[in-house]
Amino acid sequence: MYQIKNQIYLTLDKTQKSGLCNYLRAIVKQNLNSALQEIFDKFFEDEKYYLELNASRFPFLKEIIDTEEFYNDTILYLKECKKYYEYKEKQKPLIQAQKEFDKKKRKFLQEVKMSKEPPTKKQLYYYEKLCKKYSIEKQDISNLSKLDIKNEIDRILNEYSDNNKNID
Repeated sequence: MYQIKNQIYLTLDKTQKSGLCNYLRAIVKQNLNSALQEIFDKFFEDEKYYLELNASRFPFLKEIIDTEEFYNDTILYLKECKKYYEYKEKQKPLIQAQKEFDKKKRKFLQEVKMSKEPPTKKQLYYYEKLCKKYSIEKQDISNLSKLDIKNEIDRILNEYSDNNKNID
């Protein structure tokens, strides 16, 4: 798409070209299921209307909108945008799978890090309070890691919250 951008709208300056291309790309994204000619016609009609009202966001198009070169450049760019979005749509499952994999990897690495760290004072305090609350005998926690205490706290909460649900 970026190579095409350098080949089209050669009469426009950088800012004008960028604004027009961004607008066209947004139109393609909104109308992915439409044909290229339909998208162009919609853009062309809207721009003509706004140019006649002197309310266009692209007043510089007034001189070139009816030219064959503008038509060809626009169709070429719309075609590239459509290809880009269709490719992106096909890549969605792969990207989603990669995100899931990265999420699991981060969680695993966090657990590895926690398994090597000593428990925090808050964790120890919370563990003691839970043991008192549920009348549980405390384990020897001197050799446990941050991860071990976290898992023990989770186990207590799950076990006793399930028991409390069954009582209610």
